[in-house]
Amino acid sequence: MANRLRSGGCHCGAVRYQAEVPEPLAGGRCNCSICAIKGVVMVRIAQTALEIVQGADELSCYQFNTMVARHWFCRNCGVHVYHQPRSAPELYGINAATLDGVCPYADFPDVAVNDGVHHMKDHGGVIREAGRLRFEPASAG
Repeated sequence: MANRLRSGGCHCGAVRYQAEVPEPLAGGRCNCSICAIKGVVMVRIAQTALEIVQGADELSCYQFNTMVARHWFCRNCGVHVYHQPRSAPELYGINAATLDGVCPYADFPDVAVNDGVHHMKDHGGVIREAGRLRFEPASAG
């Protein structure tokens, strides 16, 4: 798997970034309380692979419960841009929909959903899959 430099940003354009993203793209979802509400496909990258090139001051960080995970949102449009996961705090999870030219449906038609409700850090390190989320486009016509 090779990395590719990609650009991305929030909906209003206040936040822009560049990231070295693994190719081919591989994404995942989670069913924990915040991820279930966000409903995004995340692409994991090394922290050193992300550079905020515009609007770092427009990002707001949200933490809850154990205060380990950090979730960064654009304070203008509210789009979740990336997060530092509790399960792997050395990584970032980029919201795939914020990557330029990426569609979270067509580019991720079958995505594993991690069981964040039963988080590995709370259950002896056991990683569980809660299920899969599939997208089937409607037929044209």
